[in-house]
Amino acid sequence: MIYTAATVEEAERNLTAFEEKWNGTYPSIATSWRRNWEHIIPFFAYPAEIRKDIYTTNAIESLNMSLRKVTKTRGSFPNDEALFKLYYLALRNIAKNWTMPIRDWKAALNRFSIMFAGWMS
Repeated sequence: MIYTAATVEEAERNLTAFEEKWNGTYPSIATSWRRNWEHIIPFFAYPAEIRKDIYTTNAIESLNMSLRKVTKTRGSFPNDEALFKLYYLALRNIAKNWTMPIRDWKAALNRFSIMFAGWMS
């Protein structure tokens, strides 16, 4: 896969291999990767432990789904504050169900503390 490559060069080779195999069926995917490549390459400057946490978005997707669920049945809100209150209450309830820790978080946290020494306390 492209985002699991160890280096930018390997990622480019993987993207080229993806294009060769799938461009006929899914041409917009590789085009999007190429168009945004300059924004993607900084990702490879991070060690594998951190990159994995960046591209593993299950927790974020789950949170977004839960927030959409509480707002989809309501037609509108009288003001922004009403929406913020609903989100606040929803987040309190959602947080009670978060029992699964982020996978391999200790390794990522160790890398963060090395890379950003002085920022974390």
